[in-house]
Amino acid sequence: MQRGHKTLFLALLLTCGVGVSAQENPTKYIVSEPPDARFRSFDKTVIEFMEKRNIPGGALAVVKDGRLVYAQGYGYADTEKRERVRATSLFRIASLSKPITALATLRLIQEKSAKISLDARAFLLLDTQPALEAGQQVDVRLHKITVLHLLQHTAGWDRDKSGDPMFDSTAIAKRVGAPAPASPDTIIRYMMGKPLDFAPGTKEVYSNFGYCVLGRIIEQVSGKPYEQYVKEAVLAPMGITRMRLGKSLRSGKVRDEVTYYQPNLGAAQSVFPTGEKEVPWCYGGFCLESMDSHGGWLASAVDLARFCAKLDAPDSPILNSELNQAMYARPKPPVGLDSDGSPSAAYYACGWMVRPVGAKANYWHTGSLPGTFALMVRRHDGLSWVVLFNQRSEGDAPADSEIDPALHVAANLVKDWGETDIFPRYFRR
Repeated sequence: MQRGHKTLFLALLLTCGVGVSAQENPTKYIVSEPPDARFRSFDKTVIEFMEKRNIPGGALAVVKDGRLVYAQGYGYADTEKRERVRATSLFRIASLSKPITALATLRLIQEKSAKISLDARAFLLLDTQPALEAGQQVDVRLHKITVLHLLQHTAGWDRDKSGDPMFDSTAIAKRVGAPAPASPDTIIRYMMGKPLDFAPGTKEVYSNFGYCVLGRIIEQVSGKPYEQYVKEAVLAPMGITRMRLGKSLRSGKVRDEVTYYQPNLGAAQSVFPTGEKEVPWCYGGFCLESMDSHGGWLASAVDLARFCAKLDAPDSPILNSELNQAMYARPKPPVGLDSDGSPSAAYYACGWMVRPVGAKANYWHTGSLPGTFALMVRRHDGLSWVVLFNQRSEGDAPADSEIDPALHVAANLVKDWGETDIFPRYFRR
């Protein structure tokens, strides 16, 4: 890089009020879009988070009262090629896929109310037959699981007790006698032969598998592949056209998708029977295709900002008022209550964590996979933001415990949100 250009980049960072680590290339986290001094607190927060963890790249999008007011890329989408992250770069969003699947499920209920409801017994909606080993029987409680139980993580599976089957695709395929890595249908067949860890509706335990089941219900009831239904019924009406399901292997990388990094994990045994046996965790250590409805989507920060803005719009094009309220409703007791019986300060609804704030609420979700960390927040005061990274922060403190409160502080420091909406810059039909 020529000295003059390097000086210019450094000046831009300093203009944004962003400190530069003496141990880092001062251009490493240069913003990719024209910086806006009004939002320097966001730039500073994201860059400090990345520097502390040596994260190669990230992207941010901020919405105020339905308007996209700031969108930015930081660092590298690909370190070897020196490609910069853009606000439109596509990332794996991991469990930020769950709000998308939840909304698609509620949309399906609105469209197909004669076939499906929140109280419908989930496994009676599927044609899937259990794969039973000798001596196994189906837990009778399985058929008491409702669609609402799946949406609210109250169906009966506890991954701390029985493991997370979505990350056990090789072993499950072998046990069922199916091709590896196990497909969602294979995983469901296997899990139907396992006992539940608790009675449905009695407590909330986060379950990737529950959202895998929701994806298959969407396919069964709609008669369309999961991805097709979501694109047609949810994303297209919102004006979102670039989101798609991701692929596990590096060869499946699509245009504008970032490269994923997780150097601290070393190599993994590939879940795919062909190709290299040892692979980077991000590229074959798990089967992303099988995670479609709970963790498989690719999106840009701007795409997800649009998703948030449309959900908060008074004329949301997706759900009627009844189902919109159901999406954020507190689960039925005893779920959603503290040990003393009082309502918990925050709870998991249908695809969103919810924290009531007076008559309104904050909604949020995180996403995490090797090579990915993502956070999506919708605040009670009309603010929303999305931040995506191409490396997961590993350590004692969860990444969201640091970046989440820091971004709230950054938002509170902004004094002028302006009147401009830059969504049209990124969404052209």
